[in-house]
Amino acid sequence: MPAISQPHHRRRRTVRLLAAAAGLATVGALAAALPSTAAAGESGKSGGKAPSRYQDVQLLSFNDLHGNLEPPSGSSGRVTELQADGTTKTIDAGGVEYLATHLREARAGNKYSITAAGGDMVGASPLISGLFHDEPTIEALNGLDLDVTSVGNHEFDEGAKELARLQKGGCHPTAGCYTDEEFEGANFPYLAANVLNEKTGKPILKPYWVWKKNGVKVGFIGVTLEDTPGVVSAEGVKGLKFKDEVQTINKYAKELQRQGVKSIVALIHEGGAPASASYNYDCDAPGAGDGISGPIVDIAKNITPQVDALVTGHTHAAYACTIDDPAGNPRTVTSAASFGRLYTDTTLTYDRWTGDIARTAVKSANHVVTRTVAKATDMTELISRWNTLAAPIGNRAIGYISADIPSTGTESPMGDLIADAQLAYGKQLDPETDLALMNPGGVRAGLTYAAKGTEGDGVVTYAEGFTVQPFSNTVNLQDFTGAQLIKVLQEQVSGSNAASPKILQPSSGLTYTLDLTKTGADRIVVDSVRLNGTAIDPAATYRVATNSFLAGGGDGITTLGLGTNDLVGTDDLAALEQYLLANSSATSPIAPPAANRITILK
Repeated sequence: MPAISQPHHRRRRTVRLLAAAAGLATVGALAAALPSTAAAGESGKSGGKAPSRYQDVQLLSFNDLHGNLEPPSGSSGRVTELQADGTTKTIDAGGVEYLATHLREARAGNKYSITAAGGDMVGASPLISGLFHDEPTIEALNGLDLDVTSVGNHEFDEGAKELARLQKGGCHPTAGCYTDEEFEGANFPYLAANVLNEKTGKPILKPYWVWKKNGVKVGFIGVTLEDTPGVVSAEGVKGLKFKDEVQTINKYAKELQRQGVKSIVALIHEGGAPASASYNYDCDAPGAGDGISGPIVDIAKNITPQVDALVTGHTHAAYACTIDDPAGNPRTVTSAASFGRLYTDTTLTYDRWTGDIARTAVKSANHVVTRTVAKATDMTELISRWNTLAAPIGNRAIGYISADIPSTGTESPMGDLIADAQLAYGKQLDPETDLALMNPGGVRAGLTYAAKGTEGDGVVTYAEGFTVQPFSNTVNLQDFTGAQLIKVLQEQVSGSNAASPKILQPSSGLTYTLDLTKTGADRIVVDSVRLNGTAIDPAATYRVATNSFLAGGGDGITTLGLGTNDLVGTDDLAALEQYLLANSSATSPIAPPAANRITILK
């Protein structure tokens, strides 16, 4: 059964200020002893001896931080750990105060240490970062001593010009400066080898970067998924061309080789789906890469053997495994889940005689960013400073809930709640509105009942709502025939979505059966599709509310871009806020939807 994906997309919400690893993951199958005659590390400096042949280089990596400076709440702030007896337990994880401590402790004693990331450092961020166009996250990454990162699709949420500002610095063109000091930008390079300016045909940022120390050279090539235009608003990728990941990496690997850089790591914002949600699952059991599927598998199998390791992302999954390169040799492929809950520690053994990585000695493991270590005081100060600026907006109550409203599952309670809110708002714009559909990747988090701050249990603050829907999408109304509506449902599970279905979250009244034992469009049981208990009439007209991303045919559901009689409404978070205020109070909180609108057969 194909995995149900949680796609990642959309513009970030822009709000102007209103007032001035304790655990060890899979050890890659590549781990092997160095030649007995060679010891890793530097030797005898005091005696004037040359460094030894083999030098271990530590590569620390993470991906998909998405501006989560504070510990994420709910399931977004936990990881699952597989125990020796086959059972699992969950561990609270994440938060840059703890990530900083873990990275600093991991680096201790390692003179040759590099920290790299696999994209989506910003975008779809909680209020503390998103409200300030992710300047706080860039500041935090500078403090974490990040050396290099690839771009991800979310780096394009606000377009190439804003990405260039995050790299180079300067005040925001419309919001201005948030503090007395001008934003300095990232002191690490963003790599965008496969993102070209349509007019010049050249990469918009550096395609690669080389780390050097005492004669050791490691090159990094950074790419994002070729399908970035399919998961980002058209405005965000305007004037850009996204090239094939494999062809691009192979091209620049040759260029690095010509420059004498033979040790190469690819930072790829594309990933896979391991067979287990446990971060320490052995995806090499029984053989190399047997326990992982998804786009990264084909990518890894086709990237030139000149590349020694792949740091990946995008799918928010955790894995540290191997996939054979085109020469049939195993190569490490890693991903550290998301939101700063894990980091990966990879050992690259550099051969000073050849300038290459001794691939038989590469090993890698994921570690939990536990919250049992001391907080990094510089990160605590950073969070406090930005929270003080955000508090007047973020602390405002926008609703009340009676229990957690999770965002997990093929159909999630949070997704249903958002769809209900958009249906209610749609009916205000046009009483003829029949239903609403919400893309799953736009539901960035759930709502938790327990108070996060001083607001009290069950209170939903604007900051919490922002975390759920951090994109400034509008609620749009369009007319579709019943036949088109059926096709929309079929496109969730066919075509480009066949391998990783993107199940739209339905508003109350829309019900149908999803048969995952079948393939393609046949997964939608057409006769089961009902609106308020009545079968869909192929010839009738239905008024449908969606967000602006879906209204443009996003997520590969192209029929949603063919609607007529368009009407553009307000901001989607405003619609959710309006719905919560109208349907909940401190004495009568709203209950989580049952998430039973889609009947799933497996």
